Amino acid sequence: MDLAEWTSNFKSEADGLLHGDTWNLEFVSSIQPEHPQPGWEEYLTQTSARFWCSQCPRGWPSNRVTVVFHMCLKDSTGTVKVMRFGQKCQNCSNAPMVDPIVEPENITILMKNLVTKIRIKCYEEDLDDLEVNSPHDPPNCDACIRGIH
Repeated sequence: MDLAEWTSNFKSEADGLLHGDTWNLEFVSSIQPEHPQPGWEEYLTQTSARFWCSQCPRGWPSNRVTVVFHMCLKDSTGTVKVMRFGQKCQNCSNAPMVDPIVEPENITILMKNLVTKIRIKCYEEDLDDLEVNSPHDPPNCDACIRGIH
């Protein structure tokens, strides 16, 4: 199961880096991106994944799967709420959204980046050199100039 891989990988990445506090990963479907609750921090990112329609045999890849993390540390206990955005089949008119299937390598990258964000946002560690704050610059990007999106 995909969710067990996320939890196991998070525990492995967080071990020893989060000041001895206990952190838990919760999968939810009710996060409001860009509107974390008071006292919570947000990390919004994208990854690649695969999807499988629940109504037909169609499967498809996507390189723009949005994942939102909301995190909060209180009294040595940290909670990370995770929402993975789904997609629906282009071929089925009433297809429901289906959850992404993220490869283990991509889960590892997501969890490494999440732990870094927790260290910056919840522990105020000075890791700014690891954080990219600049937006994409299409007029100066070779791929964008060539029309590759």
